[in-house]
Amino acid sequence: MKTNTTTTTNTPTTNTKLIFFHHSIPTKQNPGGLFLLAFLSLSALAFLLTLYSSLSHPTHTIPTTHTSSPTTTQTSSLPRETSDALLYYYSFSNQTNRMSDPDARAVARAITSCSPCSVLVFGLGHETPLWRALNPRGRTVFIDESDYFVSRYEGRHANLEAYEVQYATTVREFKELVRTAKAQAGSECRPVQNLLFSDCRLGINDMPNQLYEVDWDVILVDGPRGYYPSAPGRMSAIFTAGVLARSKRGGSERTHVFVHDFEREVERVCGEEFLCKENLVESTWTLAHYVVERVGDRSGSSEFCPGKTVGNQVQQQRRRR
Repeated sequence: MKTNTTTTTNTPTTNTKLIFFHHSIPTKQNPGGLFLLAFLSLSALAFLLTLYSSLSHPTHTIPTTHTSSPTTTQTSSLPRETSDALLYYYSFSNQTNRMSDPDARAVARAITSCSPCSVLVFGLGHETPLWRALNPRGRTVFIDESDYFVSRYEGRHANLEAYEVQYATTVREFKELVRTAKAQAGSECRPVQNLLFSDCRLGINDMPNQLYEVDWDVILVDGPRGYYPSAPGRMSAIFTAGVLARSKRGGSERTHVFVHDFEREVERVCGEEFLCKENLVESTWTLAHYVVERVGDRSGSSEFCPGKTVGNQVQQQRRRR
């Protein structure tokens, strides 16, 4: 910046004062120092932001074998306001084949109550993004009958974990399949077993191997198709959900199992046979909520619903009287 200075001179003859204005020469500042100061300031700010982020959002590693996600970490669970907002906007969807609002809220309560947790969903659909969003730091896995839908949803939703399985059943044969599974409950169709090595026709044994080692907290049966005779039906999915819940080795002792489209015969009958009426905690016309307890190492168990057997014996005795 230029500044003006004045100089006063006296002449010896006339005593006249002359005033001269001079331009001062500006001093040069070193721009490198300013850049260095700015760089250090920005570096310090970036370090502080990184430190804050790491402390407020700790990294969560998803286990793959016999461990469930911790359920007591408050900083990792989804805030109530966020889950309410997700369900609120979901309610405005105009999809005709979506889950009803009360049913979606029932499943959401179970997921958010244990989040971060391990969630297994049979069937890809309109609710897929919702189930993932409600369990942000947990693990949500989807099983579907269609490789096309698996690829389609993976393309639409980054990092979606979904797998295709092949079902060898049809709705028209479900009664015979249920009778056979009950008859083989002491051998191939045991309530407690590793389905990866199962020969039970209702057991799903072609999921990725590591999925059989996960202690699932919530299982939702919303697939495969089951609304016409040649459709695969949900007999295998319901049977598999019951076995996975009883065969857990760790994590929570209880597993929340939901069966959607419960108004249909297949879902209702298979739910009663393999998830058990005494485990039914709530239901609507279209959704059943079971809480199935872990059986653990009691692999010799040959009954899915011991209470049902006792009840039948009591009824038979009353009839004889």
